[in-house]
Amino acid sequence: MQKSVRYNEGHALYLAFLARKEGTKRGFLSKKAAEASRWHEKWFALYQNVLFYFEGEQSGRPAGMYLLEGCSCERAPAPPRAGVGPGGARDALDKQYYFTVLFGHEGQKPLELRCEEEQDGQEWMEAIHQASYADILIEREVLMQKYIHLVQIVETEKIAATQLRHQLEDQDTEIERLKSEIIALNKTKERMRPYQSNQEDEDPDIKKIKKVQSFMRGWLCRRKWKTIVQDYICSPHAESMRKRNQIVFTMVEAESEYVHQLYILVNGFLRPLRMAASSKKPPISHDDVSSIFLNSETIMFLHEIFHQGLKARIANWPTLILADLFDILLPMLNIYQEFVRNHQYSLQVLANCKQNRDFDKLLKQYEANPACEGRMLETFLTYPMFQIPRYIITLHELLAHTPHEHVERKSLEFAKSKLEELSRVMHDEVSDTENIRKNLAIERMIVEGCDILLDTSQTFIRQGSLIQVPSVERGKLSKVRLGSLSLKKEGERQCFLFTKHFLICTRSSGGKLHLLKTGGVLSLIECTLIEEPDASDDDSKGSGQMFGHLDFKIVVEPPDAAPFTVVLLAPSRQEKAAWTSDISQCVDNIRCNGLMTIVFEENSKVTVPHMIKSDARLHKDDADICFSKTLNSCKVPQIRYASVERLLERLTDLRFLSIDFLNTFLHTYRIFTTAAVVLAKLSDIYKRPFTSIPVRSLELFFATSQNNRGEHLVDGKSPRLCRKFSSPPPLAVSRTSSPVRARKLSLTSPLNSRIGALDLTTSSTSSSPTTTQSPAASPPPHTGKVPLDLSRGLSSPEQSPGSVEEHVDNPRVDLCNKLKRSIQRAVLESAPVDRAGVESSPVVDAPELSPSRSPSTPRHLRYRQPVGQTADNSHCSVSPASAFAIATAAAGHGSPPGFNNMERTCDKEFIIRRTATNRVLNVLRHWVSKHAQDFELNNELKMNVLNLLEEVLRDPDLLPQERKATANILRALSQDDQDDIHLKLEDIIQLMDCPKAECFETLSAMELAEQITLLDHIVFRSIPYEEFLGQGWMKLDKNERTPYIMKTSQHFNDMSNLVASQIMNYADVSSRANAVEKWVAVADICRCLHNYNGVLEITSALNRSAIYRLKKTWAKVSKQTKALMDKLQKTVSSEGRFKNLRETLKNCNPPAVPYLGMYLTDLAFIEEGTPNFTEEGLVNFSKMRMISHIIREVRQFQQTSYRIDHQPKVTQYLLDKALIIDEDTLYELSLKIEPRLPA
Repeated sequence: MQKSVRYNEGHALYLAFLARKEGTKRGFLSKKAAEASRWHEKWFALYQNVLFYFEGEQSGRPAGMYLLEGCSCERAPAPPRAGVGPGGARDALDKQYYFTVLFGHEGQKPLELRCEEEQDGQEWMEAIHQASYADILIEREVLMQKYIHLVQIVETEKIAATQLRHQLEDQDTEIERLKSEIIALNKTKERMRPYQSNQEDEDPDIKKIKKVQSFMRGWLCRRKWKTIVQDYICSPHAESMRKRNQIVFTMVEAESEYVHQLYILVNGFLRPLRMAASSKKPPISHDDVSSIFLNSETIMFLHEIFHQGLKARIANWPTLILADLFDILLPMLNIYQEFVRNHQYSLQVLANCKQNRDFDKLLKQYEANPACEGRMLETFLTYPMFQIPRYIITLHELLAHTPHEHVERKSLEFAKSKLEELSRVMHDEVSDTENIRKNLAIERMIVEGCDILLDTSQTFIRQGSLIQVPSVERGKLSKVRLGSLSLKKEGERQCFLFTKHFLICTRSSGGKLHLLKTGGVLSLIECTLIEEPDASDDDSKGSGQMFGHLDFKIVVEPPDAAPFTVVLLAPSRQEKAAWTSDISQCVDNIRCNGLMTIVFEENSKVTVPHMIKSDARLHKDDADICFSKTLNSCKVPQIRYASVERLLERLTDLRFLSIDFLNTFLHTYRIFTTAAVVLAKLSDIYKRPFTSIPVRSLELFFATSQNNRGEHLVDGKSPRLCRKFSSPPPLAVSRTSSPVRARKLSLTSPLNSRIGALDLTTSSTSSSPTTTQSPAASPPPHTGKVPLDLSRGLSSPEQSPGSVEEHVDNPRVDLCNKLKRSIQRAVLESAPVDRAGVESSPVVDAPELSPSRSPSTPRHLRYRQPVGQTADNSHCSVSPASAFAIATAAAGHGSPPGFNNMERTCDKEFIIRRTATNRVLNVLRHWVSKHAQDFELNNELKMNVLNLLEEVLRDPDLLPQERKATANILRALSQDDQDDIHLKLEDIIQLMDCPKAECFETLSAMELAEQITLLDHIVFRSIPYEEFLGQGWMKLDKNERTPYIMKTSQHFNDMSNLVASQIMNYADVSSRANAVEKWVAVADICRCLHNYNGVLEITSALNRSAIYRLKKTWAKVSKQTKALMDKLQKTVSSEGRFKNLRETLKNCNPPAVPYLGMYLTDLAFIEEGTPNFTEEGLVNFSKMRMISHIIREVRQFQQTSYRIDHQPKVTQYLLDKALIIDEDTLYELSLKIEPRLPA
């Protein structure tokens, strides 16, 4: 045993038992005895920093132990073998491995050990080195040296200050001594003068003149110095110095508070949990403790040193030099990267540990400590996340008030640049923390749990209440009424939409959520959204009339189960449009990625991820774009800064479209561009879709193998590069059964996960439409080149490629190279192809056409029939448009044998056109359904969108589902008023002509709470999202720029004034107390209705000085009401940036009315902290993303309405401004009711 060490024998035996069972390293070693040259074999076990040794492996009690903290381990040479026997024994001893453990205690003899194998010895040395905590001790020693150095500097400064004070005191003493000597000399001089009486005295007028002159000289001198001092006090330099000093004082206070928070985190949570982890029945393991708290203890030590340095600088005020402190602090702030990088994992581990009841109970006991002030552990773990931005803001303010010639100007600028660089790295690592927290919060709300929410790529989109309509056999809807109470009660579902999944839950009576056993988790890759029922479907038509066209369907086709349909009912048309727009965007995003992946795989074997990696413009910083390290839902780096052109390029890139990017762009585009520019870009992509894919990707896209080159003829220009809307060429088509009749076909049909690759040339020979087509004349040659006759193709699937050459008289040209050059030329020039490029043949017959066989389908996508082939030939090939529709609908998976490379390439070209159309329609649908006010306020924009949609409808190649989607957008855009079913505040005010007005006593608390909630939500819902941009509510012309936000603020004040006025109207104490209790009950009902704005209206009124000072009234209020009042105030408290209110809103389901001021504060913080554009003129898209996140949360609460009936008699009372008393009158009335007590 080591000397001077006290230990508990029972604890030591327990640790020895743990070392035998769970020791880091265990085994036999030879230990050198106190006597020279004698070795004893012992069984050693290492546990943490204690080394135990036993007489044998089965011994229960240790023979001794060593404390390894601070020790060092090194290899020792083999001792000399004097008098050793034979050579074999001497060789065996030389092969043994010797090492020595040196202890840091004085008088402690080193421990000499040996083992048989060198590998075993090295493992023992490594384990002992780790157990010695040498690295931590070295780091602690370095920090202590720096601390000692700072303390020495402080002591030196104190000594210098003391010496200066002593010198000043000595000089004051010397001045007094000299004054006394002068006085003495003057007296002596007077005595030495001979006595003589002045015969004549000085003239009194002269004395007066001298006195006036002396007074004037003193007055002028004082006035001059006063002017100098006043000029300096009012000078910009003095003002800057005062503000600079104030910033430093504030920084010291903030640093002191931060160190105190870290001290509570370490001493109130970390160290007690470490001790608990070492107990016999640990509620938490040491690994979990380390994962939760990370390196917070080291951060605390660092900031304690920095705080002491700041306090030393304050002692030398007014000379405040801080740059050297930041020079010392900066290299050490890299420890924050580890904390930030693992912060989200830390919160996940803590959430998992809270599932243990013992740990949760212990944690609540720690959180009940008065030092925590009611804050939870998660709050303390979040504080270090904001420290680096706080330093940046402080340095920014400090530099704003530091003159350019100041001695530490350059040092502070360098510190600020380094902190900003570190902050950018940290921002990339925590940008998705909020989304992960939201997912984890939802996962904890679901009783059964939901593993898919643990996927970090899942992005939360929206949540809300929908009604699931029950269904019966054969997919027929049961005949239920929309107003049925049983349907509303039993069919109400809480729905959550993510980028990849759709969750449907039921809520139990206790408020817990349960996933549906069947259809609770829907994978969007297996879903098809049907927004409006077909007019031909009688059952769907009947259901649409029955439910007021508020229903929509989700058709689910799982790969391992039978298909089924989920019918959901939205509360309003606006909410239905929001749900269907988001679901459609998520589904289309997944489908588009899968479709483009399959297209790129067919010939060149280039998949979309590889294509993205090969495109440096998607991940490499450039002069006009800068990326972050965080990936979006499409696994593409998020944009941090970018030019407007690059943002529009990302919006129209056909390879992917992240829904979070689309939401952010549409919410904030008016900050950096105009709607006309966005619409022009969409129109350009629709007309020239190949400009949305980089040239390099198009080269890979149209690449073919060497063996297939030279088989076909091409023209110098591709007829597919630009869209033509001239009259379609006449063509005789004989109609047969179309696959469209059997099933809805669309680009958004599910891709079956069981299919390895989607063959876009798939057809069904039994149901293929047949065509009869006459040969068309070839266009005239251009610039000497022979044009491509696109009408010449395979006449039938059985026709071999060789037969094509018999019909062709033109020389062979490489199809791939020609297409490549045409695409590049189209991308670079963006010029449309001449309309005269393709001629049409005369009309032969014009029967009704199949929806998937457009009469203007380009000739290279059609198949000519040989002479004599009739329309009844069942082996005729299907058109690529129908083949594409069938393939995307998973109707067939066989490939006809007659397709050649030219036709496959043209199919791909056709798919890109369809994908471009789909992208334009998706963006427009999202824009029109979620941002309808853009078109209501801009009639020119609305007309341009209508023209574009009509142009899309004239596209002869349009698929049926695309045509239907275009018609739906046109219908939504043409509606004069989408909110006609919603009640507006102006309508309620107009109805306030009731002859009989209700009074406060006759209205129940439930009626008041419901109508307050209805009015608050009406006012809150009316705010357009454009008013949240640009801090218009803080400008001088705020009433013109943000009228609805100002109206919401005025309504809040009016309601609060009404509450206070109603209480003060009562003369007796009992009536006032009853009124207070009634208003508190109204506030509690508002809380149950999720109207937290109403709760704050009432609590703020009760906290007014005119009411709060009424002690006699509050004495009459019951204890239960006071406790309820405290609970409500805690919920809506502004402490910690409305921490409790934010947490409550995260856990509640719409409808709800949040407090608008909370979001305005967040937006003001974002607007003031970061600019809209960088110095290079790039858009700060990271800021746009933060603003969009707040606007999406606000709109989520705006879109879900309350099902509360309007009661005019109650709203007439609530909106009666004649009952409101102004603030001054309220206080005077309060003083009359209860006068001030005499002092």
